[in-house]
Amino acid sequence: MDFAYDARTEELRTKLVAFMDEFVYPAEKVAHEQREQLASPWDTPQVVEDLKEEARRQGLWNLFLPDAEYGAGLTNLQYAPLAEITGRSPQLAPTALNCAAPDTGNMELLAQFASDEQKKQWLEPLLSGEIRSAFAMTEPEVASSDATNIETRIERTADGAEYVITGRKWYISGAMNPDCKIFIVMGKTDPDGADVRRQQSMILVPRDTPGVEVRRAMQVYGYEDHSHGGHAEVVFDGARVPASALVGEEGSGFAIAQARLGPGRIHHCMRLIGMAERAIELMCRRAVSREAFGKPLAQQGVVHTWIADARVAVEQLRLLVLKTAWLMDTVGNRGAHTEIQAIKIATPRAVVDIIDKAVQLHGAGGVSQDFPLAELWAGARTLKLADGPDEVHQRSLARRELKKYL
Repeated sequence: MDFAYDARTEELRTKLVAFMDEFVYPAEKVAHEQREQLASPWDTPQVVEDLKEEARRQGLWNLFLPDAEYGAGLTNLQYAPLAEITGRSPQLAPTALNCAAPDTGNMELLAQFASDEQKKQWLEPLLSGEIRSAFAMTEPEVASSDATNIETRIERTADGAEYVITGRKWYISGAMNPDCKIFIVMGKTDPDGADVRRQQSMILVPRDTPGVEVRRAMQVYGYEDHSHGGHAEVVFDGARVPASALVGEEGSGFAIAQARLGPGRIHHCMRLIGMAERAIELMCRRAVSREAFGKPLAQQGVVHTWIADARVAVEQLRLLVLKTAWLMDTVGNRGAHTEIQAIKIATPRAVVDIIDKAVQLHGAGGVSQDFPLAELWAGARTLKLADGPDEVHQRSLARRELKKYL
């Protein structure tokens, strides 16, 4: 593995850093102010649309998609340092570049598994940033960390022309945004099937389908996450869609979900490193600007320890994420399974601790709305659950290690 960034990555990094400095960071405060003036807090502030237009103009658009037909054609290794930069402003930068979850995973899913008709109807407007989307998998009544538990039913009508979807989902990211026009829903088409990993299917359900109710916004540590379109409870009460809305074939839902979640996990980890870098920067700026007990915080031994440990952790994580990206590019997602799980366990855990130390150094300001740290902490802490809780990945990773000795 070559540790140096190639020429194209360096070119895009330079452009992206300048874009962040000139447009994104100044827009953070503006976005909050504009949102307060909107008729609905879920509407998109004008400054976000302006950022998207500028990003498109500069060629900083759809950088996450390795398929050149749909995206920038970057490898995972090329995209990693770019996603890290966007992680420094996770509420704005990924959206500005059309590289925000859950749309990224949904676009990857549609590009890989959707029919030509489905791609035209849903993938193309997602690629152009005209609409948003949501991935409806998690349910409140079951332990959704085991996807075989999912209870939502996708039942085909007697004449075979339609599917009827019935179930309750929650923490469906992006669903509160009025621009979210399509749900990719995971449910069971064969609940009694012998193979529990062939019981599930994926289906496309437009938001305006009768029987679809976006019931309420779910909070995350008190935040409603307006920038990402919230996390909603969604009820499907006999919602009917044409049989052509099925993604792939019946029984392929579990496999499709796994294919979708692999890249999503590494993208989260890439951005988490950027979040940690922002926290370290804020920590250092605070340390040199404040005094306590007769000397600057920067001269306090415990602060030295926090900053040094944070730098060591970030350098370790970055190397592991880059190795994982390189393996995904060279041997595929399956070949990088161990490393994907390792970074998903290690990165949120370390970044939560780094942000927590930055909060501590800022005192009351660290938990306030005047700094981004509290919101960064809530986002990083949530990623210890999202795309599979740590314990599920630890279980799988340990079993794979033990298998070598059995």
